[in-house]
Amino acid sequence: MIMWRKREMLAMEKDFDSKLGIHEEKNVSGKNNGGNKDVLRSKSFAFRAPQENFTIQDFELGKIYGVGSYSKVVRAKKKDTGVVYALKIMDKKFITKENKTAYVKLERIVLDQLDHPGIVRLFFTFQDSFSLYMALESCEGGELFDQITRKGRLSEEEACFYAAEVVDALEYIHSLGLIHRDIKPENLLLTSDGHIKIADFGSVKPMQDSSITVLPHAASDDKACTFVGTAAYVPPEVLNSSPATFGNDLWALGCILYQMLSGTSPFKDASEWLTFQRIIARDIRFPNYFSEEAKDLIDRLLDMQPSRRPGAGPEGYDALKMHPFFKRIDWVNLRKQTPPKLVLEQVVYSGDDDSSWNPSHAGDGSTRQNDGNSDAGPSSEASGHITRLASIDSYDSKWQEFLDPGESVLMISTLKKIRKITNKKVQLILTNKPKLVYVDPSKAIKGDVIWSDNPNELNVQVTSPSLFKIITPRKTMAFEDSKQRAWQWKKAIEGLQNR
Repeated sequence: MIMWRKREMLAMEKDFDSKLGIHEEKNVSGKNNGGNKDVLRSKSFAFRAPQENFTIQDFELGKIYGVGSYSKVVRAKKKDTGVVYALKIMDKKFITKENKTAYVKLERIVLDQLDHPGIVRLFFTFQDSFSLYMALESCEGGELFDQITRKGRLSEEEACFYAAEVVDALEYIHSLGLIHRDIKPENLLLTSDGHIKIADFGSVKPMQDSSITVLPHAASDDKACTFVGTAAYVPPEVLNSSPATFGNDLWALGCILYQMLSGTSPFKDASEWLTFQRIIARDIRFPNYFSEEAKDLIDRLLDMQPSRRPGAGPEGYDALKMHPFFKRIDWVNLRKQTPPKLVLEQVVYSGDDDSSWNPSHAGDGSTRQNDGNSDAGPSSEASGHITRLASIDSYDSKWQEFLDPGESVLMISTLKKIRKITNKKVQLILTNKPKLVYVDPSKAIKGDVIWSDNPNELNVQVTSPSLFKIITPRKTMAFEDSKQRAWQWKKAIEGLQNR
């Protein structure tokens, strides 16, 4: 059975490489040093960032920066060099199942060709039977979202500086014929000294006249009007199924500028549907403390007509950079200026130290051989080990209303709550209180699982790597975790029971 499974995974890896277009990649120098030597990547394209023969065991994994639908980004230090990267770990099985191969391929190709101080850099890639890995520039200052949350709102001087650096990077991206399509505070990262870098090009859209080389079968979607992005920053034309334009990113910039100055996005409402209604109606209200320059720029960026937004019209980015809001900005020496002072994270994490994580958290094949056996958990994990699976913004703000003062999240994930007739998505949250709750994100309604340290009154049964049940005397709840972390949920809950 084990030998068959190994042969199956090797076949899957070979097939996936072929689909991704990386099966002919070779390092010309024959060295796996992660440097910037000329590397032959395929018969038709030379990649700057090499594909190395590294394994996940070559890295010390730290905290998780963020979690996506088929990936997570983890702080990773290379053991032999001590260099720290933001390691994007992508699940091959999920990518193939959900037909995301073209997205992954395009992101890798685009990142390889981008060269700007305001964009995160891709250093190298590698893979194993289960995962693809991108070693990206680590931005130790965190997300812009964090700074807005910790400060409540930014001063106009701070917001002006950050907006200018975003404008600088967007001008470069658009000049190459690319639309980012998911500009938001969570994707605007900060270096340790506080400069902005745009991240996450998983939704990028090359225009027909783009100067970026795109290989066959690498495309974000077949239709330029496909809905992508995050609800609060999506422009009205996308909701109306109009083709993507550079104006999409400039609308998001207007939303972000509003959020920096006020602490909240301009169209935020109780549900995603209500948010969309406010966007379509352009229901925007300016606080009285906004300066006239700030209101005017935001008003222009949030124009319902994409081509009228500053930066998207015939005058190009000059119309945006010459706006009175940016009158203090020295565009030539922008990246040499002193950024706003960062407010550091104050959250005290519970559970084991991040640096001690086992590589099984990254989905490496060598530590997941038990996945096919529902009777065996991941024995390599320490008993009671609790993994933090949330990005900082997930539990510092969005889910804070469901926590008590001083309570912190130990584990959080979007799951399917399986019911007899229909399934629904919920956010399952485990806290250090201890407390176990599930939240309906669309209605912001919380349900509590009655906690008990007695396994007879609170028990977790794992039926497969993705399916588990939480059993209490009153009811049994079944959940499905698409990222196959059923055993991690079981061990996290039992770890708290045995604390």
